[in-house]
Amino acid sequence: MNIKFLSTAIVAFSISIIMNAQNPFFEKYNTPHQTAPFDKIKVEHFEPAIKEGMRLQKNEIDAIVSDPNSPTFDNIILALENSGEFLDRVMNVFANLQGSETNDELLDLAQKLAPTLNEHSNNIQLNEKLFKRVKAVHDKKDQLNLNIEQNRLLDKTFKGFVRYGANLSKEDQAIYRKLSEKLNLLSLKFGQNNLKETNEYVLNVVDLGQLVGLPSDQLDAAAQTARNKNLPGWAFTLHGPSYIPFMKYVRNRDLRQQLYMAYNTKCTNNNDYNNLEIVKELVNTRMEIAQLLGYNNYAEYVLKERMAENPDAVYQLLNQLIDAYRPIAIEEYNELQDLARQDQGSNFTVMPWDWSYYSDQLQDKKYSLNEEILRPYFELENVKKGVFGLATKLYGITFKKNKDIPVYHKDVDAYEVFDKDGKFLSILYTDFHPRAGKRSGAWMTEYKGQWIDSKTGENSRPHVSIVMNFTQPTETKPSLLTFDEFQTFLHEFGHALHGIFANCTYESLSGTSVYRDFVELPSQILENYATEADFLNTFAKHYQTGENIPADLIQRIKDAANFNAAYACMRQVSFGLLDMAWYTLNTPFTGDVKEFEKEAWGKAQILPIVEDACMSTQFSHIFAGGYSAGYYSYKWAEVLDADAFSVFKEKGLFNQEVAESFRKNILSAGGAEHPMVIYKRFKGQEPTIDALLERNGITKK
Repeated sequence: MNIKFLSTAIVAFSISIIMNAQNPFFEKYNTPHQTAPFDKIKVEHFEPAIKEGMRLQKNEIDAIVSDPNSPTFDNIILALENSGEFLDRVMNVFANLQGSETNDELLDLAQKLAPTLNEHSNNIQLNEKLFKRVKAVHDKKDQLNLNIEQNRLLDKTFKGFVRYGANLSKEDQAIYRKLSEKLNLLSLKFGQNNLKETNEYVLNVVDLGQLVGLPSDQLDAAAQTARNKNLPGWAFTLHGPSYIPFMKYVRNRDLRQQLYMAYNTKCTNNNDYNNLEIVKELVNTRMEIAQLLGYNNYAEYVLKERMAENPDAVYQLLNQLIDAYRPIAIEEYNELQDLARQDQGSNFTVMPWDWSYYSDQLQDKKYSLNEEILRPYFELENVKKGVFGLATKLYGITFKKNKDIPVYHKDVDAYEVFDKDGKFLSILYTDFHPRAGKRSGAWMTEYKGQWIDSKTGENSRPHVSIVMNFTQPTETKPSLLTFDEFQTFLHEFGHALHGIFANCTYESLSGTSVYRDFVELPSQILENYATEADFLNTFAKHYQTGENIPADLIQRIKDAANFNAAYACMRQVSFGLLDMAWYTLNTPFTGDVKEFEKEAWGKAQILPIVEDACMSTQFSHIFAGGYSAGYYSYKWAEVLDADAFSVFKEKGLFNQEVAESFRKNILSAGGAEHPMVIYKRFKGQEPTIDALLERNGITKK
């Protein structure tokens, strides 16, 4: 053997060992509860760790395929479930940081690794010998005496292979590989474009007279933003805590229109972030994949594994909501226009950039209520105590901040969650404020799932995270939330509880691993507490005086709960219609994205259509976020949450028996059974739309 070559190889191997020794992913985490060592992880650690994870999982798959024993649940299905643990550990950090704390280096690495990761996934899903062994177990499942969860995992595993092309011919599998890689890259690019265009826009105002109506707190925040960007005066961005108050309070209509158009033309401009062609490619690629797999369109493919089951059921719900809510939504618009015309003259037409401004004025006129009155009672630290306290009141769990747990940004807090018997239950990360490295919106995710070790019986507990973009503190005031932000906190915390209470044997069935049109039930049911006096009185105190929120103010909140509820419903329905229109296409789309959009959601639109505005190019939920052919889920789950909350209303808001039933049957059950089965176990019957209509004031008792 060539001695020189051998020496070079030894040196290279030694360098690799040294580099891996310095890579935290290659060590057992020496942190509380083996949480991710964010303080040690650097961008350069991801690529070698991801490649090693893929190598290890490939070896695990090879071992499953070459096992000389007859295929069984344990040596095929369970072994497959347990494969890829190292890769999952790395990818949970890598993928989540792309949304919550990214940078150009991380974004570039994601683009670079996407084809390799996609190929690795396809090599498993399209492994002919592996699928043959999975099918052999599935074919004899009636003889295996499996329990409910084992049966569910077996079915999910088998269907997963079929749905990702295992039954296709070799030629079609090659096509599928190319399409899935293309889809992966397009989705990534879509989201990155949206983030970059959002971050780059700034509206700089130097004349204070143009900002009449904006509260002093918002002026202070805008001045701070300007200072941070080395600009004079006041700076406004497209991030929620800046954009939303501007649209609600600034009297200058021209500036409202300017900011509105900046927001609603995102990724349509003549620059590197334009998503118009990407929208077409995403839609067509998903359609091609669905048709390759034997479906007419992508919606049929997706809904096959949802509670709705097919597009007709989705349209039935959306049309039912349009029939019930649209007439009232038109009345709401007309009432708002009457108020605006008193201010602007009889020929004035309320446009989308006027809606928030005059809605705030009308709500104040009707209920003596606006968000600035409420803000002092929703100081973030108090709200945290209230929201955590709600979980304590319902379920007996407690939260303890642990500063020894590493976090990925100084704004993030980490909590240990303990069950009512004192046992460790979960880690919860909270991340509340916007920054350049964080995408907009709010979401819940996990850095580690939950499962029960089949050998030791150990219940491996989850590491859950909730990420939001709330009002930031200023130099003179703490973070004071709007009522909408408070409701968003409740929503994401509901998702968190779904993860925290997870109690399944298998990680792929655990926690939020449920049908997309069921996953919003645990989040949306908590929003019902936002207007309940018995809950608000536990924490809503004035941040300066410590006085409880006045009873008459709570009553005004309740009275205003359904203010513009029909319009809000139509807005959500319009998004659902747009989503379904894109994904029920049966032929390639080559037309105008903006024109298609106007036609798709026309019957749910209440406000005048704006010619150049476009939702599709920034609609990350359906193009890059997992809700493709699934945005209807929010309304579907709203039917469920109103129906389920009626049990709490009947038996007591904090009734621990009802809460325990909800925990056991919904929150802990994950996807171990069909969602309708576990819902009926909690409620005793299938849900109806009646409770939702009653809650929104559409019908009366």
